[in-house]
Amino acid sequence: MPIKIKDSLPAQKTLEDENIFVMTEYRAMHQDIRPLNVLILNLMPTKIETETQILRKLSNTPLQVSVEFLQTASYTPTHVSASHLDTFYTVFDDIKDRKFDGMIFTGAPLDYVKFEDVDYWEEVSHIMEWSKTHVHCTLYMCWSVYAALYYHYGIQRTDLEEKLSGVYEHRVLKKSSPLFRGFDDIFYAPQSRAMTILPEQIEAIPELELLAVSDVAGPTIMKTRDSRQFYMTCHPEYDADTLSKEYFRDLEKGMNPHVPVNYFPEDDPQRKPVVRWRSTGQLFYSNWLNYYVYQSTPYDVRKISEDDA
Repeated sequence: MPIKIKDSLPAQKTLEDENIFVMTEYRAMHQDIRPLNVLILNLMPTKIETETQILRKLSNTPLQVSVEFLQTASYTPTHVSASHLDTFYTVFDDIKDRKFDGMIFTGAPLDYVKFEDVDYWEEVSHIMEWSKTHVHCTLYMCWSVYAALYYHYGIQRTDLEEKLSGVYEHRVLKKSSPLFRGFDDIFYAPQSRAMTILPEQIEAIPELELLAVSDVAGPTIMKTRDSRQFYMTCHPEYDADTLSKEYFRDLEKGMNPHVPVNYFPEDDPQRKPVVRWRSTGQLFYSNWLNYYVYQSTPYDVRKISEDDA
């Protein structure tokens, strides 16, 4: 089944070239199927690249998914054209009275910036609070994981002296979870951040459950025990060259970055990276969407509330 997006979104051609089934709004209007309504708050400066990566993963299920993109009103991105934002994005005031089956908060390049010092912190905090009563299941990624754990539970992050960058080994702690159906006991996924938390911080919160961990990268996947919120610090949606682009970008800025761990063959940046996380990404997003959104969300989205489980 397809993923439903707005007509002419730039990601459409890329996904279709990869033989991914994409459905435009016009075609979807003629099908008598209720799609899952998923809202994505895209905080990344590389908007189009992030859109494509996430849509690629959401598309690989037998479900029809209607995706909408949300931007902050309190901060205007500078790395994407205003016409792109005007055409494909909405702001919170336009959707605040609606209900959504699922929502994704992306990461943001805000290492070493205190949460309260982020230009749009107040707005993002408001959206996180709103999601508790207007979204059936929410997925936080990378920076937004630490922001949400801080906002919802007061968990303090630890800033790392050096950026964590590379493809790391992760262990599944709860093999019986539907989230890990099809997973190997050990899976690989990219990490790219300069902050972390400790497993003990998660275990100290009764409402939270630690599902996967890395000996090097720390807690990787967590959720609330009611399965309404998921937290993922890794990036199984990354393209093959995403870490490479980040490395060479930082190199050009004179930041003297470390070569991403377990990424380039023999740690040679001139060689093509080997992808070891693609299947992990497909399984993770498919399982999240199927078991924690589709299987439990009310058919009438207006009934989504804080008490739904």
